[in-house]
Amino acid sequence: MNIFISNLSWAIKDADLRELFAEYGEISSAKVITDRETGKSRGFGFVEMPNEEEGKKAIEELDKAEYDGKVITVNVAKPREDRGGRPSGGSRGGFGGGNRGGGYGRSNGGGFDRGNGGGFGGGNRRSY
Repeated sequence: MNIFISNLSWAIKDADLRELFAEYGEISSAKVITDRETGKSRGFGFVEMPNEEEGKKAIEELDKAEYDGKVITVNVAKPREDRGGRPSGGSRGGFGGGNRGGGYGRSNGGGFDRGNGGGFGGGNRRSY
């Protein structure tokens, strides 16, 4: 069972998580997630427990418990969504994309009333 722990103190390390959960049963892994650039804790982590009953007991007893001065939240981890290379659904834009509203005097797409939806943030884009 994969368990998600949030609201961890920045000082908590992998070994601390392992120690916290060890009293509930066998731990396969314990990992505090860190920022890839700074190496500092991001305030959450995961613990893997092979025995589901032990994992459920740990969640039940540790959720909303105080640990290292903070009230932690402990839940069953949800499967990670595939993020792929680009966000799904919709365009992230750039200049002039789409019918975004706003602008001066334009009802169909913003920009500086240059006629046919042109300008920054304009509606229908032209090819030149």
